[in-house]
Amino acid sequence: MIGFILYLIVIGLVAGLLGRLLVPGPDPMSLLTTWVVGVIGSFVGGFIGYLIFKKDSTEGYFQPSGIIGSIVGAVIVVLIYRAIQRRSGRPIAR
Repeated sequence: MIGFILYLIVIGLVAGLLGRLLVPGPDPMSLLTTWVVGVIGSFVGGFIGYLIFKKDSTEGYFQPSGIIGSIVGAVIVVLIYRAIQRRSGRPIAR
């Protein structure tokens, strides 16, 4: 269990950082927000991977994916985060 939590922390942070790096433009996110984006992106990537490849059906639809799926999911979550920030009227720093 401790190993899984450490895996989630490290992969989530790496995926969040790479997701923010791959989406052009400034993002005034804290390190905690980046980590949360990476963790959510990991689950999004796992869900998309399941939908595409139909693998790991015994573990359920929402699961942590590999680093590639986590990064793809983090990019999607960063784009959604930006859209929500723009709609709420909070300016994105430039």
